[in-house]
Amino acid sequence: MLEVRNIRKEFPGTVALDDVSMAFEAGKVCALLGKNGAGKSTLVKILSGAQRATSGTLLLEGREAAFHSTRDAFRAGIATVYQELSLVPGLSVAENVLLGRMPRKGWLIDWKAARERVGKLFGEMGIGIDPAVRVGDLGVAQQQVVEIAKAMSFQPRVLMLDEPTSALAGAETEMLFRVVRRLAATGVAVIYITHRLQELSRVADTVTVLRDGKCVGSLPVVGTSAEAIVNLIFGSVVQRSRPAGLEPGGETLMEVRGLCSRGGYRKVSFELKEGEVLGIAGMLGSGRTELLRGIFGADPVDAGTVTIGGRAAGRGTVRARKRAGLALIPENRKEQALVLPLSIRQNGCLASLGKVGALGMITVAREGAVAKHFVQRLEIKAGDVGAAVGSLSGGNQQKVVVGKWLNTEPRVMLFDEPTRGIDLQAKQHIFRIIWELSREGIGSVFVSSELEELLEVCHRILIMRGGEIVGEVRPEDVTVEQLAVRCMAAENGTMAGAA
Repeated sequence: MLEVRNIRKEFPGTVALDDVSMAFEAGKVCALLGKNGAGKSTLVKILSGAQRATSGTLLLEGREAAFHSTRDAFRAGIATVYQELSLVPGLSVAENVLLGRMPRKGWLIDWKAARERVGKLFGEMGIGIDPAVRVGDLGVAQQQVVEIAKAMSFQPRVLMLDEPTSALAGAETEMLFRVVRRLAATGVAVIYITHRLQELSRVADTVTVLRDGKCVGSLPVVGTSAEAIVNLIFGSVVQRSRPAGLEPGGETLMEVRGLCSRGGYRKVSFELKEGEVLGIAGMLGSGRTELLRGIFGADPVDAGTVTIGGRAAGRGTVRARKRAGLALIPENRKEQALVLPLSIRQNGCLASLGKVGALGMITVAREGAVAKHFVQRLEIKAGDVGAAVGSLSGGNQQKVVVGKWLNTEPRVMLFDEPTRGIDLQAKQHIFRIIWELSREGIGSVFVSSELEELLEVCHRILIMRGGEIVGEVRPEDVTVEQLAVRCMAAENGTMAGAA
C-alpha cells in the first residue's frame, strides 16, 4: 500500500533520516519502534505531508507520490491520529466525526442524517458509542476511538496511530486493539507507533525499527523474541558509570508512602537516602511524571504521605514542599520552568525571591550577585546575565532551571527528563551537577526515557509500569536491553501470535 525508498531528511547540523526504505502492507498492522530521537516523528511528518524529504521517493499503491502539504497526503488517503487528541469536548460525537462536513437540509443541519451516518460507520468498525453523546462526557479510551473514527470517515488507505494507548488503562487498551485489528481486516494499512513492547503480540503483524535515523530491520511479530526487538532498538550501547566512591549515606532523606493519584499512579512507596541518585525507569504513560509532580505538590494526590528527614513535608502544595526542601526540574522547561522573555538573572531568582529582596522590594544588585554565583558554578555560557533566557541554547537554559532551584538550598531534587533537547556535552554537565549534589548529601530522583542515562547516573533504579512500582534493579546488575524488557513487560520467550 505504502512504500518509502531511500528517504533522507536533513536539518541544519543533523541528519534525521538516512537512506530509509520500508514498506507497509494493506490489511496489516506494522508497529514502528525506536527510542527517542530515532527518527520516528520525522518519518511520520514526511508521510503525513507536514514535512518534505530532502531526497528519496514515496510510493502509494505502486505509484510515485509527492506531498506538499498535509492536505495533499490526506487527499491521497493517508490519515494520522496523533497522541494529542483534536476533539471538541462540548460537541457531540457525531459533530466531532463530521466536523465541517455535517449533512444539511437546505440551510439547516440534518441532525438525524448525521447521527445515522456516524452510527453506520461505528457499526462497521465495531464501536458501541452513541453518536449523540457529548464527547466531553466520554472516557479517554472512547475519545481516542472517536478520533480514529473521525479519520476513518474519510476512508483512508493508510492510517498512522501515534502512541494511541499512552494514556489508557488495560481494559481500554484492549478495546482500542479490537478496533485497530478490525480496521486492518478491511484492507487499511495501519502504522502503529508505540514504546510498549508488550502490546505487539496483541495488535501488530510486523515490527519495523528505526535507530539513529536508519531503518535497522523489519521482523514478523510471531516467532520474534522480545530480546531481539530490544537489540534492534538499542544496538551496541556504551554504558558509562558514575564516579567511583560516590555512594549514598545511611540515613533516609525522603520517604514516600502509599502515594495515589486517580488515573496517574497508585500505592507508590519508596525511600531515598542522603546523597542517593534514585532513577525511575518506565515507558511513556507509566506515571513517572505524574508521580514527581505529586511528590512536589504541583498536582493533588488522593492518598499517601511524603516525609523529608523524618518530618511531614507539609500540605501538598508547591509552597509547602519547597519549604520542606523539595525542588522540581520539570520535563518542559520552556512552558513549566522558565519565562523566556525575562533575563537569566530574573529567571534564576524566581524560586528564591526572599534572597534578592529588601523590605519587599527586589533589588537588581542582589539579583545580579545570586545570578553571578550560579552562572559560574554551573558554567552557563552567557555574556550577560541581563540577556533574555530565551536567547540561550537548550543546555544552558536547562542549567538556569537547575540553578534557580539550587538557590533555594534544597535537600531533594526531582529531575524529570533533565536532558531532553540538549546536546551530549550539556548532558554530561547535567550528570556532573547531579553527582556533585550527591557528594553534598543532596538526594536526587532522576526520571529519563533514555535508559542508558539511568544506568550511567543512578545508584538504584525503580521500574514503573501502569502507575505502579513493579521492581527495583541496580545499574551494575542489568544491561540496557534487560532494563528495557522489564519496562516494557515482555519477559523472555517469543512474541505470541497477534490477535
